[in-house]
Amino acid sequence: MKVLVAEDDRELAAQIASALSDAGHAVLIAHEGREAEFLGATSTVGVAVLDLGLPGLDGVEVLRSWRTAGLTFPVLILTARDAWADKVAGFRAGADDYVLKPFRMQELVLRLAALIRRAAGHAAAEVAAGALVLDTSTGQITLEGLPIPLTDFEARLLRHLMLNKGRVVARAELAEHVYDGDSERDFRSLEVLIGRIRRKIGESRIETHRGAGYRLLPDDPS
Repeated sequence: MKVLVAEDDRELAAQIASALSDAGHAVLIAHEGREAEFLGATSTVGVAVLDLGLPGLDGVEVLRSWRTAGLTFPVLILTARDAWADKVAGFRAGADDYVLKPFRMQELVLRLAALIRRAAGHAAAEVAAGALVLDTSTGQITLEGLPIPLTDFEARLLRHLMLNKGRVVARAELAEHVYDGDSERDFRSLEVLIGRIRRKIGESRIETHRGAGYRLLPDDPS
């Protein structure tokens, strides 16, 4: 999943990005409000971590701009302010959750996992496509109860397909959610990743829809 981290404290932003990358997410970083507003509006963001105290344009204004533009991705706000009014302003602007600084990094990762899961329409922590199961709290994918040995990129791709099981996912969307901000988008490499995943989970679990994208079957192949 592509996560936008908008945080002006560069050290904290790097720590958040590292934790999210370890959890299997692709990460974009913005250190200033206008930059965050632009990246949120022009990138295929799955979820955002937004500091309210951004320079240039504060987080509430950034969030209002996104929502006014019709952008519906979940947003978790970060704030060192322990005032109820700041939380209310964030929620009124369209936030979905908040975390007060200082915070435990694992809590942030788990809260984001819950936001991503609910945004994809899944209530339970586990998302199953037959015997293929994704634990959204840990990011681990198992087949018939056994962990699947996946590379980071393979895991990102398969997680996104599982969260969108039964839907044809465009190659451009997959590329946005698999590769980090500075990585090259190469559709041929996506085809290679799909081929590798098929060999690990079964050739028939992922359908190719030519000119459209890929679809993970919601149930075990018959």
